[in-house]
Amino acid sequence: MKFTRLQLLLRMAILTIVFTGTLRAENMDRTTLSQKDLQAKLTYCKTCHGLSAQGFRGHSIMPRLAGQQAECLENQLRAFVERRRDSKFMLGVASALSPAMVTALVAHFRDLNPEPLRGAPQELVAAGKKLYEEGVPSANIQPCSSCHGPEAKGIGAAPRLAGQLHEYTSKTLMNWSNERGGDPTKPDTSAIMEPIAQLDRVPNCSSRRLSQLPGVTPCSSFRSSRGRQRSAPMTRRRARE
Repeated sequence: MKFTRLQLLLRMAILTIVFTGTLRAENMDRTTLSQKDLQAKLTYCKTCHGLSAQGFRGHSIMPRLAGQQAECLENQLRAFVERRRDSKFMLGVASALSPAMVTALVAHFRDLNPEPLRGAPQELVAAGKKLYEEGVPSANIQPCSSCHGPEAKGIGAAPRLAGQLHEYTSKTLMNWSNERGGDPTKPDTSAIMEPIAQLDRVPNCSSRRLSQLPGVTPCSSFRSSRGRQRSAPMTRRRARE
């Protein structure tokens, strides 16, 4: 379902009011967390990011959170609060979360594994694969896999890119300088991506490649023969990829 810009803004405004209305009880004890409170926050997150945090295509592209590295999610939530990353909506959302809620939310999203939304154009998959695995030596750009892992499942603060909506990845790269590194006094990992994001060819190749990586959705040029296995940090919970 597609929403007009006004409908989406009104929806976000109403959700923000409802969300912040629960803060008083949560702030009474920021070290403990009830399942009722957690479920309420998860329901709130689903409104924008999808029922299984698989992302959402509408007037605005909402990123996939499912399967994301916990350290990455925690870092991004702090970045919103510290204004290192620009988002007026997420600033309010992240600022309202207690430490216990952040821990519970990132653990929940990390362990999800819904099917990706797919939809990435196929004509640039091969070029994107080459860029992801080999980088751009002539521009001194390292392979994406050196930070994000051979299957783009992320490593620590470096996010999981596999299965991410290609429109979101492309938009993020093209707007990197406007949305990241907002506080020069607090440099973070976003500085590493600055020169990479400025390459015009990156969003046109890598964003399409990343949503096609193995273990998320088959890719004819880079198909995984291992089926749906989990990345290492999640193997104890249940088989995912």
